[in-house]
Amino acid sequence: MSSLTEVLSAEAIAARVGELGRSIAADYANRDPVLLGVLNGAVPFLADLSRRLSPQIEIDFLSLTRFGTEGRVGIKVDSATSIAGRHVIVVEDIVDTGLTLSYLLGLLETRNPESLATATLIDKTTRRIVDVELKYRGFEVGDEFLLGYGLDWNGRYRNLRSLWAVLDLAAFQADPDMLAREVFRRTADRLDP
Repeated sequence: MSSLTEVLSAEAIAARVGELGRSIAADYANRDPVLLGVLNGAVPFLADLSRRLSPQIEIDFLSLTRFGTEGRVGIKVDSATSIAGRHVIVVEDIVDTGLTLSYLLGLLETRNPESLATATLIDKTTRRIVDVELKYRGFEVGDEFLLGYGLDWNGRYRNLRSLWAVLDLAAFQADPDMLAREVFRRTADRLDP
């Protein structure tokens, strides 16, 4: 049994992001929302999603950090865009417990946006501790450790176009290059006639 498996192909992700883009475009017709991406994982999703929306949208980012033994969340890098009176869509790569997103939404509410919605590519509902509304949701997945399309291992693999599940975390930790070899092998197989 392999330690890795591709769970969402690049084509499946692109199709779903297109559907989400069409929904957002319809919901925000004649309004220019601010897409507020949560760094670093949301970058690929936000980039692909934004290309399916009106050129009048604005894009900004913020970065969160966890600190202390309680795992409290704080703002590491704040957005530069004022969201007062604006329609804001928070763009996340993955939502699992809901704790971080709940904190962020509470903070953003104090900044008086006209509306506040969320878009996430990956929803791990099995790990949910706090209920958070996800208006735009790409895929619901299980509890696997995921890599690719924004999700990383020590900063690596965010740039993969597909999403991979690590089935044997101990084996992967011992040899984190195994995913690079698998992706390279698949790419080489596609290129060979």
